Amino acid sequence: MKVPRCKGTRDLLPIGMALFRHIESIFMDSCIKWGYKEVRTPTLEYLHLFTSAGTLTPEMLGRVYSFLDWDGWSGERVVLRPDGTIPIARLYGESLCEGALAKFFYIENLFAFEGTGQEPRERWECGAELIGDTGLSGDAELIILALEVLKKLCVDDVEVRLSHAGLIRELLREAGSAELLQQLIDGNKDALTELKNKNAELAQKLSLISGVTGKSEGYLDKLRAIFPTLSATFDDLANVTQLLDVSGCKYNLHIASGLGFEYYTGIIFQFYCKGSKLGSGGRYDELIPLVGDCPTPASGFALYVDHIMDAMGPVNVVGTLTENVLIKPVSDSADVQKGCYHLAVCLRESGYVVEMGPRSQEEAEYSWIIAGGKDFSVIDKYSGVEYKGLSVADVLQRLEAVR
Repeated sequence: MKVPRCKGTRDLLPIGMALFRHIESIFMDSCIKWGYKEVRTPTLEYLHLFTSAGTLTPEMLGRVYSFLDWDGWSGERVVLRPDGTIPIARLYGESLCEGALAKFFYIENLFAFEGTGQEPRERWECGAELIGDTGLSGDAELIILALEVLKKLCVDDVEVRLSHAGLIRELLREAGSAELLQQLIDGNKDALTELKNKNAELAQKLSLISGVTGKSEGYLDKLRAIFPTLSATFDDLANVTQLLDVSGCKYNLHIASGLGFEYYTGIIFQFYCKGSKLGSGGRYDELIPLVGDCPTPASGFALYVDHIMDAMGPVNVVGTLTENVLIKPVSDSADVQKGCYHLAVCLRESGYVVEMGPRSQEEAEYSWIIAGGKDFSVIDKYSGVEYKGLSVADVLQRLEAVR
């Protein structure tokens, strides 16, 4: 009997891994050029890291993979890492001086239980964290960096949705529950009718912002009029949008889009393409002291690798792959095999991917087919032309001429 893969997980075949590595390399290259340095946190963390002072929502805590470390070193309850940012906050508090500026990036897998098997239990994220006193320019920097990565990956028509934790918390306070607020934001008419009977003023406010987006100064002025006590919140949004305008970034103020981000304290941003969320981030100035260090301003984002792979498709990575060469020994004699091995070494040193195989091996996936042993014939798969009687040096010269 065949044993299937676990529900909520995915296998990656070679073309999928090529796409994954392509995303990974573009992200790493972009982060390094912006001055970020790579870190990695453990897959296992203490559960207390994620329960301390509400760093994760109760809903998320109910989905973590946790177990008692009976035979381990601690005897405490540990979890498979469900979030990327919280361990980075712990790392910062343990390893860096108070107030030091840190620019980190990571590529890690995260785990969360999902009962139906329809959602992923393991997911991969490319994340960047900017820790230290960078102000709102740090939020703008992260948004621009994420958009640069997506652009290099040829993901077009990315929508940036901006929100603010200050407004979300005010709405939650007045609504009384996140579930009710989410129903209201989703346009549930029964929920709105129920709210009108309990809190007519909040119902009126929500009716004015539900489903509405914008980006102009006038739109922010309207929000200020609806929520006069949140002046600082809208000042933050105005300042960040000005920085994005200068950088030429497109965005929408999507005020109600920040639900579910418990540890965020300021600007919240999300990246969408054709209805699929490719990533999210925001400011979390209160998170680092919650996990044991002094107050430290911070902001970060994560891009969802699985969603980006689906948005890209395999066609976008084909041109980035190294050219493949198949060498076919004309016989099994030691001299022929030695000549082919020598050619393979020379080609690999020049940056080619080289395989050796029998004449019957599938040839469609190779850029060059080379047969021989003492001297060689080369078939250019692009033109179909065959070149005969070539030495190792001649083969290298012929391949480089059209590379």
